[in-house]
Amino acid sequence: MRHEGHTPRERSACGWRDRLISREDVVHSPSAWVHAVDIDGAKLHYHKRSTELYYVLEGSGTVILDGIEEPVSKGSLVHIPVGVVHGARGKMRVLVVGIPDIADDDYFEVPEE
Repeated sequence: MRHEGHTPRERSACGWRDRLISREDVVHSPSAWVHAVDIDGAKLHYHKRSTELYYVLEGSGTVILDGIEEPVSKGSLVHIPVGVVHGARGKMRVLVVGIPDIADDDYFEVPEE
């Protein structure tokens, strides 16, 4: 079990995150990871093996999916399939679930045009 605030906040590609469940928390490779992320300077990127779910806990902004910006606010759920270039803008706290566990070698940054 983990509670928010039990791990140090760290910088990620999307902002500042609290790792709630990550690969280092279990003996065997987890089937998913869960982080609470404060969106701040999210960079466009994609994953070749992992799907992500973003659930907006508070705030609002936009999520970019393959170049299309969609508005999101508290209670919005976004499904990001494998290979979709994505990012986010705005001031929001998002629960991010990666399925399967997203490894460091499955992050591919895309330069913004």
